[in-house]
Amino acid sequence: MGEPAYTILIVGTSEREASDLGQQIGVNAGVVSCAPDQAYAMAQSLRDRQVPFVVVHPGHPMPEFSEMDRAYALLDAVNEGVCLLSADGAIIWANAFFRTLDPSLGERIRNASRDSLAWLHEQRERRGRHTTRSVEIGDEDSEQWFEVVISLAQGQGAGVTDTRLVAVIRDVSEPRRLERKMSAIEQAGRDLVSIDPEFVRSKNAMERLSVLEGRIIETAHKLLNFDHFAIRLINDKTGKLELVISEGLSPQAAELDLYPSRQGNGIAGFVASTGISEISNDAAHDARFLPCLQGASSAMVVPLRLHDRVIGVLDVESLRPGAFNEEDRRFAEHFARHLAMALRVLDLLVIERCETNATVSGRMQGELREPLDDIADIVEQMRETADQDPALAARLARIACDVDSIRDRMRRVAEGPRALLGVERAMSSTEQEPLIQGRNVLVADDEPAVRRVIADVLRNRGAKVEACDNGATAIERLRAAAAVEQPYDLVISDIKMPDRNGYEVFSAARAAMPNVPVILMTGFGYDPSHSIVRASQEGLQCVLFKPFQVERLLEEVRSAMRKYDDSDQKPKPNHQPV
Repeated sequence: MGEPAYTILIVGTSEREASDLGQQIGVNAGVVSCAPDQAYAMAQSLRDRQVPFVVVHPGHPMPEFSEMDRAYALLDAVNEGVCLLSADGAIIWANAFFRTLDPSLGERIRNASRDSLAWLHEQRERRGRHTTRSVEIGDEDSEQWFEVVISLAQGQGAGVTDTRLVAVIRDVSEPRRLERKMSAIEQAGRDLVSIDPEFVRSKNAMERLSVLEGRIIETAHKLLNFDHFAIRLINDKTGKLELVISEGLSPQAAELDLYPSRQGNGIAGFVASTGISEISNDAAHDARFLPCLQGASSAMVVPLRLHDRVIGVLDVESLRPGAFNEEDRRFAEHFARHLAMALRVLDLLVIERCETNATVSGRMQGELREPLDDIADIVEQMRETADQDPALAARLARIACDVDSIRDRMRRVAEGPRALLGVERAMSSTEQEPLIQGRNVLVADDEPAVRRVIADVLRNRGAKVEACDNGATAIERLRAAAAVEQPYDLVISDIKMPDRNGYEVFSAARAAMPNVPVILMTGFGYDPSHSIVRASQEGLQCVLFKPFQVERLLEEVRSAMRKYDDSDQKPKPNHQPV
């Protein structure tokens, strides 16, 4: 006879009795049985296996399989609940799906149907045709939700027409779950992008990036269940995929030099090049896979897009094989759109701050030029007649010096990141300081004036300073010093240099000398490689935002040396004058 067309589930009888009944029926149907307390689970199992089935209870006559019975069997085969109810909500007939529902849910369906009766009659009279009413029934705790579509049906009973209702029940738990999760991701994305004016005013670039990082990690954990991931952004100058945020990955992830390319740069490089998301659920046999997580078996990489431009990638990895599916890809892509916008907004805030500072400083310089020129002219005129009054001549000379100092300071502020403040006062002191004296300090900055001032100020206080005009040289010096066991006591580096960024210098310093304190500097908080966030995760001493007061740098140097001296693993400093 071939495979059974459907299954008859007999509740409350033995397997032997069920088998005998099956032979008596003599139709193309399989017969199974179960105890009454197992009926729900058995029916659920058959439904999950998508097997058409009919449920028969003790005392019910066995089906004779007329045309009507075959219609009922067809309704039993559908993966939706169907029931016929009387006007008072009593169930006259129900298909297999409905009979597998929890009894309390069935009661709520009956109540909803009874409550809909008057409304359905009213709509039919008003419109002259049948209509339906949709009701959603569910439970927040169990996250089970059903859509119930109720309509009128006409039947004959006791010689008169009596009103009956038909209810169709569809399980919408999964679509509702997906909708709620997408809404939650949407809200989390809006929170990432939202910029409160007070938040911007009260926090510097490092603090804003740290807050954003915390929000990103929290959303990835709670909503997306991503525990191991990296965010890489394309550096516009170098073209490199810079690691911006790393969560739960191996330290080696930062050492990978990746570029947007279809070959030789891992799945991240491929996605950054093509703009197309990729899932690798068998990473061990994927030649493109460059693991950032030790023992990773699966990876998913989605692009970070701003309009039509790819600005980076979100790389998620898992220890489990087959960890990611199309649903994960959909959610990750949705989150990535907000993520790209949030990172862009922070960059725009910093760029705007740079341009605003330069504009305001230049405007102030222009506004003060005329009154300062007037003061200088008056001083010169008075000095011509003050030859007989040495005290007056000295005061006028001081005023002239102050005017020049104001001009110089305004020029330095207008220069922004290329200048430091309070240089004259800091340079005037040559007194050796115990906390600085004898320290080996490495300074890296591509701005000659900044590099020279920092080196001179520290040397005046007794430090031994090596100054580098680029990051690559600084990294070479760090490795060379570690090789001969002559470590530095402090590293001071600019963040934005042409060849290497601040994080790369920081990372090299930590690799060569694990406990060495590092101070990073950046112009107006500009950090295109997001070195601040990455270094802060790994114990960065502090960040200084140019133009800063030189005295502030000295305070941070003293603080770093105190902490360094308290470290049990540091080498003993050589406190000898240079």
